[in-house]
Amino acid sequence: MSRTHTVIASPVGDLTAVAEDGVLSGLYFERHRRGPKPERLGTYSEQGFDEVRRQLAEYFAGERTGFELPLAPQGDEFQQRVWGMLRRIPFGETRSYGQLARELGDVSLAQEVGAANARNPLSVIVPCHRVVGADGSLKGYAGGLDRKRFLLDLEETAVREPVKP
Repeated sequence: MSRTHTVIASPVGDLTAVAEDGVLSGLYFERHRRGPKPERLGTYSEQGFDEVRRQLAEYFAGERTGFELPLAPQGDEFQQRVWGMLRRIPFGETRSYGQLARELGDVSLAQEVGAANARNPLSVIVPCHRVVGADGSLKGYAGGLDRKRFLLDLEETAVREPVKP
């Protein structure tokens, strides 16, 4: 297995993109909570990340509402289910941990949903920032609550004021 990484500038600070055998497996903020240790990032390379850069630039410009990238996040079966649910939350909308737990069939799973959400290795692309508390308040975020608010505001603005072609 070949693991590479690069750094991509963004409005929320530098993002470290990690690929395994050319497939995106991680996207981490600076000072990312629970991020990988530097030795787990693989070799630094500018090659192989052009599509990730392009789609992120379109997202931050308010021109992209979803990502079309091959992804390979590493996690257990429950985490994979939660991360799949996150990808189905529409751009510009939010869900609570409890709503996601109910969708899984057991409202008592809200804390487990929160734990899986917190371990999402593909920030922004797998939109864990769209998950909020039951009262709509912002809860923990691996990139910090300021970044979470920025991403939610970016999406709300893009929905309200779509970019004209």
